[in-house]
Amino acid sequence: MQYEIVIGLEVHCQLSTESKIFASDSNKFGSEPNTNISVITLGHPGVLPKLNKKAVEYAIRMGLACGCEISRNNYFDRKNYFYPDLPKGYQVSQDKYPICVGGGVTVRLKEGKQFKERFLELHHIHLEEDAGKSVHEGESAYTRLDYNRAGTPLIEIVSEPCMRSAEEAGAYLTEIRKIVRYLDICDGNMEEGSMRADLNISIRPVGTEKLGTKVEVKNMNSIRNLQRAVEFEFKRQVRMLETGETIIQETRMFDADTGETYGMRVKETMNDYRYFPEPDLAPIRISEEWLQGIEAQMPALPHQLFTQFTQEYGILDEHAVVLTDSKDIAGYFLETAQFTKNHRAIANWLTSTIKGYLNEKSIEIGELSLKPSQLAELITLVDDNKISSSTAAQKLFPLLIENPGETALSLAESNNLIQQSNTDTLQTLINEVLSAYPDKVKEFKNGKKGLLGMFVGEVMKKSKGSADPKLTNQLLMEALK
Repeated sequence: MQYEIVIGLEVHCQLSTESKIFASDSNKFGSEPNTNISVITLGHPGVLPKLNKKAVEYAIRMGLACGCEISRNNYFDRKNYFYPDLPKGYQVSQDKYPICVGGGVTVRLKEGKQFKERFLELHHIHLEEDAGKSVHEGESAYTRLDYNRAGTPLIEIVSEPCMRSAEEAGAYLTEIRKIVRYLDICDGNMEEGSMRADLNISIRPVGTEKLGTKVEVKNMNSIRNLQRAVEFEFKRQVRMLETGETIIQETRMFDADTGETYGMRVKETMNDYRYFPEPDLAPIRISEEWLQGIEAQMPALPHQLFTQFTQEYGILDEHAVVLTDSKDIAGYFLETAQFTKNHRAIANWLTSTIKGYLNEKSIEIGELSLKPSQLAELITLVDDNKISSSTAAQKLFPLLIENPGETALSLAESNNLIQQSNTDTLQTLINEVLSAYPDKVKEFKNGKKGLLGMFVGEVMKKSKGSADPKLTNQLLMEALK
């Protein structure tokens, strides 16, 4: 029997507010354990929470970016369960009335040389608070608790069970991370835990509509590990069905070292959490004026810039995917485009030479000393045949990095990189080369046309790399007739 996989994701994003969602404690990552806490975070008797308005605004931004319907009347609920890192004994969340409903995310999957778009639907986005952190280190029998993270504002982005492969799940999570970074609402750092995903996965016979028993894999901390977990779970569940075993609804964890999942606990049902309305928080009404104000401040988003780059600027799809991967890279492209109309050249530089340099130095484009105006000047020098493209990438680009205050033209001139385009000067060099290799000239005229490259190379040597290759080729062909 052939089976298909059905995947849904619950993505948790810590919001980059200065304070927590219901208290004024600092929301700074990396502080000493148990320093960003207060009586509200710790759930002392008699304390009252107060909602962080900025957290609500950030949730709305994400909803608008995903085309969700924004709920105007919002309520919070208590989700009751016991765990040592949950100091109040419950989590304040949204159950039946999430702030954002519906919507979806468009991903691009490469098929051959083309990119195919797929719209992956969301069920909802809701606000909630994060729990603390249990620390298990060394061989100690004790678990230590750090409550700094408790009360950190979260949005949980819940998809429909609409993905059918590890590739789609990875593309979806990549796009979510890209969007939250464009919106400046979350840094998307999965290694630090500010963004993490729970994977819901089931299988069913191909052609059937009924969903199989869902298994949840918790706290995926990288896109690659998410895809590995999907691949392992598919094989595991198929094997279970084919050997007559029963798949149970459970929560599992992923072991990155083995690439396998393992059982943690039987999955709770909604009734186990005993949701009820949070009595200490008043309902929130999102006014039309507030919503319109947030809409007016929305930045251009990755899918919008992809369309602009490909349709308005004529950029190749594969380059547009790279350019829109980061808001800073997209911004660098747009700024450079103010100084030159050769948009494809900008894209080529950003996706090859500059990307390679950033990777080599482990820096972001905001740390690049080469300014957009300098890159545009570099491109113009190539377009005007004053330097060759190879000279630009191999010699002038490093010089501009080392001398950020200089112009491309001044550095090219002071380092003798300007191409020699004077016909008389080039003709003299060509005559010298042809006179030095009479046997090769004879071989060329007898049909050994591959020798042209050798003649060009010799002229380039004599000119110390300054000869215009295109013009040199033309003059050599005329001289060898």
